[in-house]
Amino acid sequence: MQDTSSTAAVVLPPRDWGRTAFNWLVWGGLFAALAWSYEPAEVFRFVNLFTDAGNMAEYARGFLQPKFADLDYYVGEVILTVQIAIWGTLLAVAASVPFGILSASNMVPWWICQPVRRLMDAFRAINELVFAVLFVVAVGLGPFAGVMALFVHTTGILAKLFSEAVEAIDPRPVEGIRATGATRLQEIVYGVIPQVLPLWVSFTLYRFESNVRSATVLGLVGAGGIGQVLFESIRGFYYGETAAILIIVVITVTLVDLLSQQLRKLVI
Repeated sequence: MQDTSSTAAVVLPPRDWGRTAFNWLVWGGLFAALAWSYEPAEVFRFVNLFTDAGNMAEYARGFLQPKFADLDYYVGEVILTVQIAIWGTLLAVAASVPFGILSASNMVPWWICQPVRRLMDAFRAINELVFAVLFVVAVGLGPFAGVMALFVHTTGILAKLFSEAVEAIDPRPVEGIRATGATRLQEIVYGVIPQVLPLWVSFTLYRFESNVRSATVLGLVGAGGIGQVLFESIRGFYYGETAAILIIVVITVTLVDLLSQQLRKLVI
């Protein structure tokens, strides 16, 4: 009888040298980029965090005694900040639905999709703080400039996220609706939106959280909200007042995040 107890030789798959070379090229490029940007970014000054620790401790000591004498005023400005974020996000969602569909390659031809995508790239590329400066010049100081800044920047972000969700849909329900003789708008309303709505809501809630944080900064350029009060306190070296404002902002953002998490659980 033939001896079958011998162990079969293990045959290793041939090594993909092209893939290996590509991986080394990627890692080499990463290290080259780090070396190239090391000195211009002044990363070598990281040691100053330790050599100047005494100065930093002296500066931080001023924040250890928060002063809540104007608590009502601070809370009112934080509420205004949240209101700015609500309206900036709401307007952005209203604009992002059509822009997101027009940015989806499976919904419209390329000669519509590509220009709309480039417009959304422009909205997204410019920071909301820069938009706030522009709108302060255009419409004057106040919360409306902050609402418009968040509206434009958030539209660029949500439109991209919405379009990616649309491009990932199952095409079969849309094809079924099309077979009944439905119009293009009916295909979108009954075949596309029901599939992407949970994702759209989740993206909107995430962006609202971010906009609450962003709105606290827009006041630095006169776009209303708690940021303006915070900037004035820092500039006047009112450390106790600054600490109180920061504590209120952190509590507000935390509450918004917790509320958003609960809403996402209900939707998804």
